[in-house]
Amino acid sequence: MHKRTFRSRMRFLAVAAACLGYGLLSACSSADEDLQRFIEDTKKEPGGRVEPLPEIKPYETFVYADSDMRSPFMPSSPGGGPGSVRPDSKRNREFLEQFSLDTLKMVGTLRLGGQMYGLVQTKDGLVHRVTVGEHLGQAEGRITDITPAKISLIEIVPDSLGGYMERPAALALNE
Repeated sequence: MHKRTFRSRMRFLAVAAACLGYGLLSACSSADEDLQRFIEDTKKEPGGRVEPLPEIKPYETFVYADSDMRSPFMPSSPGGGPGSVRPDSKRNREFLEQFSLDTLKMVGTLRLGGQMYGLVQTKDGLVHRVTVGEHLGQAEGRITDITPAKISLIEIVPDSLGGYMERPAALALNE
């Protein structure tokens, strides 16, 4: 009797497993049917209009025919030519050249004997008198003009080609 109940249990488990497998397979097939129906419905819809690509304008070429002219792709004077700007390495440095130009401050002007002087304050609070032709700042700045509103100067700075170029700079009066 014990063998009979074991067999009936096994038969019951086999039938239950078959029903469960069929249920799982039928669930998967319904998802496939939904997908197929969606694809068919989408294919029945009218297609949309695709915008045409924009017209591409033809490239205009330029012929550089003048062989005696300088090439636009080569620097005009690499490293500086004989007449180029260069710092004067033999000149004695002046006191205000040890300070960066952005740390100096114009605090006023002074006219003595018909000559205009600029008053420049260093970051330590000391005021110095300067005149046209003197130098200040760390970039070889030579004073070119002094007005009541500003001190104009020309600096000599390195360019990107290994040479030097002149650059205008100024100290303005801060009131």
